[in-house]
Amino acid sequence: MNNFINEKLLPPVMKFVNTKAVTAIKNGMLYPIPFIVIGAVFLILGQFPIQGVQDYLNEIGLGPIFMQANNASFGIMALFAVFGIAYSWVRDEGHDAVPAGMLAIVVDIILQPDTVKSVTSIANPERVSTAWQVSGVIDKAWLGGKGMIVAIIVGLLVGWSYSWFMKKGFTIKLPEQVPANVAASFTALIPGAAIVTVATAIYGIFKLGFNTTMVEWIYATIQTPLQHATDGPLGVVVVTFLPVFLWFFGVHGATIVGGIMTPLLLANNADNLALYKAGKLTLDNGAHIVTQAFMDQFITVTGSGMTIGLVIFMLVRAKSVQMKTLGKLEIVPALFNINEPILFGLPLVLNPLLAIPFILTPLVSGFATYAVIAMGIIPPFNGMYVPWTTPAIVSGLIVGGWQGALWQAVMLVMTGFMYYPFARKYDMVLLAEEQGDAQPSAADIEKLEETPAN
Repeated sequence: MNNFINEKLLPPVMKFVNTKAVTAIKNGMLYPIPFIVIGAVFLILGQFPIQGVQDYLNEIGLGPIFMQANNASFGIMALFAVFGIAYSWVRDEGHDAVPAGMLAIVVDIILQPDTVKSVTSIANPERVSTAWQVSGVIDKAWLGGKGMIVAIIVGLLVGWSYSWFMKKGFTIKLPEQVPANVAASFTALIPGAAIVTVATAIYGIFKLGFNTTMVEWIYATIQTPLQHATDGPLGVVVVTFLPVFLWFFGVHGATIVGGIMTPLLLANNADNLALYKAGKLTLDNGAHIVTQAFMDQFITVTGSGMTIGLVIFMLVRAKSVQMKTLGKLEIVPALFNINEPILFGLPLVLNPLLAIPFILTPLVSGFATYAVIAMGIIPPFNGMYVPWTTPAIVSGLIVGGWQGALWQAVMLVMTGFMYYPFARKYDMVLLAEEQGDAQPSAADIEKLEETPAN
């Protein structure tokens, strides 16, 4: 099985994830993360989970001030993403990438509507509905979660086309005596003018031909269906199974899957946050179940594979020196959702004895969490972004209130039951090896299991 997967299955998977496009998305999506984290802090302050505290902050005027910082960081994550993706593509091609990133921002804004509209519906049929429109503005909604797919498309296309111009030499070359920063700005002039012209033509086609914009069309026809596709059983399988499956073979599954899924999960987060701010966070109003919080706080919490149950066993029940030692080393990183010490040190990678709980535990947590939200036992997550290193229970409280914290605790207890029988057997194998029996028999293992722990 290992040979089949390593020789037949993983090569095409790794070929795909190492393509220029996927690499640019993975690397480019790292640039918004610091600003998302900063914005999340102000979001928690501006939309405090305790209603009494939030009411007081709003009363003294601090709530809107905190939200201003959030809107200028978390609220424009698509703008950071489009810069990062184009920048990453061009940088990997060996060119000065800053002009490409700035150009991607320009193109992204060109393709957006320049008006904000609102329609006021009147219940009385004798009165006509009214509408207002403001022109010459940038709607910040398209710079956040609603604009993530456009940001990815624009970032990739600008990165590719800008690199093509650079490779073909379609640039203005100035004498060596010209300062480098001045020469660089002229280098970007021709590709920038060509790309902006094409973007403007696309905007005109959508505006005049279809009375819409590209960003609105993509949101309606591509992003919304993709978000709904991730927000179901298929999305649960992707975020629960694929990361640990790849990790089992030593491939950083969380990074690979997260690089592809993060834009959609963050967009789901943004939708839930808008509903939460409006006091309408219910599934009936379109709230999503599978969000970034779903993955970070209920699938990869304590590390890929949700290994806290295994770590607790290693600390309190293990008899082998290797398990006991690694348990002491891993317990602190596990509190911050880091488990590489046991992934490679125990190891979990390519370990058939621990493969079943390593793969099944996130699946159980994922489908159980999906079920309790779908049945209304706990509310959908509120859309607040919590850094993935935030300790469990605290993170559950922030994204889901006391219900989220309690359910997270239940899932962590579940990991202990999932890992226990397999960890116990593996501990006996390690103990037998430490006592000099390189290939312990089943009888040897049974005998060692009856020996009390030191």
